[in-house]
Amino acid sequence: MSEPSTELVHLTINHIPVAVPKGTKIMQAAAKIHIDIPHLCYHEDQRIKAHCRLCSVEVTGRRRLYAACSTECWEGMEVHTDTPIVRNTQIAILQLMLANHNRDCLSCPRNQNCDLQHLVSRFNILRSPLPSVVRDTQRIVTNPSIVRDPSKCIRCGRCIRACKDVQGIAALTYAHRSSDIVVTTAYDKPMEATDCVLCGQCTLVCPTGAIVERDATQRVLRALQDKSKHVIVQVAPAVRVALGDAFGLGAGAIATGQMVTALKLLGFDKVFDTNFGADLTIMEEGYEFLDRLQHGGVLPMLTSCCPAWVTYMEKEYGSSLAHLSSAKSPMGMFGAVAKTYYAEKADIPAKDIVTVAIMPCTAKKAEAQRPGLGRGGQPDIDYVLTTRELIKLIKYVGLTFRDLPESPFDSPLGEATGAGAIFGATGGVMEAALRTVVEKATGKPLDAIEFTAVRGLEGIREASLDIAGRTVRVAVCHTLKNAAKLMAAVRSGTSPYDFIEVMACPGGCAGGGGQPIGTLRAVTAQRIASLYEIDRSLPRRKSHENPEIQKLYADALDAPLSPKAHNLLHTTYQAVPPAYTF
Repeated sequence: MSEPSTELVHLTINHIPVAVPKGTKIMQAAAKIHIDIPHLCYHEDQRIKAHCRLCSVEVTGRRRLYAACSTECWEGMEVHTDTPIVRNTQIAILQLMLANHNRDCLSCPRNQNCDLQHLVSRFNILRSPLPSVVRDTQRIVTNPSIVRDPSKCIRCGRCIRACKDVQGIAALTYAHRSSDIVVTTAYDKPMEATDCVLCGQCTLVCPTGAIVERDATQRVLRALQDKSKHVIVQVAPAVRVALGDAFGLGAGAIATGQMVTALKLLGFDKVFDTNFGADLTIMEEGYEFLDRLQHGGVLPMLTSCCPAWVTYMEKEYGSSLAHLSSAKSPMGMFGAVAKTYYAEKADIPAKDIVTVAIMPCTAKKAEAQRPGLGRGGQPDIDYVLTTRELIKLIKYVGLTFRDLPESPFDSPLGEATGAGAIFGATGGVMEAALRTVVEKATGKPLDAIEFTAVRGLEGIREASLDIAGRTVRVAVCHTLKNAAKLMAAVRSGTSPYDFIEVMACPGGCAGGGGQPIGTLRAVTAQRIASLYEIDRSLPRRKSHENPEIQKLYADALDAPLSPKAHNLLHTTYQAVPPAYTF
């Protein structure tokens, strides 16, 4: 990537002088002087599309309007963002969108959090004078993770770019032409029947309610109101550093204590920590890696914590599934322990326990329904809510979140280490695993506990380290587009690595598809920094030092990779036939 230009250009925007580096777009120059130019197709983390033209501005001496998102500033430029022709153009564009948009805002999942709705309010458009031309289309509800509503699509292309440019999948695309253009899948197949892995990155960037998570809040509320059920909840590490976004705490704010209090006030009988499941995952996955390393197992071993990544493997690399760790995800392990070990300790029949998981991820909803995550026909995880759905519940009850007192997690499944906390960051699973693997292999305490080589937001990171006299090479990547680069070598048998971590979402779970709307790369970076801060603040930072994990093995599992542990905490995978044959 080329270095940013140091040459400055000078211009005025609404008569306000501003100097910006050469190559800066009008949109960024205006933001520098606190002018927000209206836009819809533009997204800070995506390449320029210039589809909607809502960001049109007037330039002195030029006859046509310019798109602020795609036009570079030049020396002496005079930009005007609020002239009569600009405002009339923007209002006309919004009215055209409204004429072809389902306006049932009150029942829309994005009500009060919709870019189009905000802009209509900003321009004081009380009603559109144009007749409605909305097509009579039904909401597409065919999978447990994502719902599509074509009647609310404004054809901005954000979802297409997220799927293609971030994940390298391109499950969504444009079809037809002119006024008939729509965003859909090849042959209009349901998303789950395409190469889609239900990661939810499309839901995160959609400006309206055209693509959203499948809401389970009402089902969870009904469970909470059922006095015959013991309802417990587990919360993933990345949720506690994102939840505060919706309540004015600032990006990356650590809201663990307030979050636990809010969940208790919602009526959950016990509030547990998915970080406990993360520590348990490290014990199983870490020991599995050591076993493969020492006994000629299939290498490189691939992490299996991310459900979108596992689905991608099943769909795209079915012949390489032996490389995946058989360890369930932290959510899956927690659910299995909750419906067995915890049920026995609490003396509550498993059938009377309802397990809810709060996750930063839409793919977790589908993961909860995998056949391997349950027993006797009953799932280990009954309901999965995204961070966004938890925000809805907190607002529904009317809690003033930022003023809530702090509460601790419940025991015995609430004790966790710093290693469990960093699972929410790309590279965190690898670092957590290495803290245990190196110490167990050498029998010596670690001199340096932080493996900084696997941290960061570069697409692919790698490191080499000595484990009991053997040089071990590891790699970490985030987004499936980067994963494909590593998998090309794995499939051909030329991969130089022994252990590879993959997270489907940018930044890992911190940037997950179920996180609050407005999750940008800069925000994700702040959340990751907070997860490392949580790690540093805890008295125990290695999974194998968790006393509750030690007790679980002593009471119920014997040892990592034992028959009991394998039966409860490991799973299998199944190759999926190609979605298309062209």
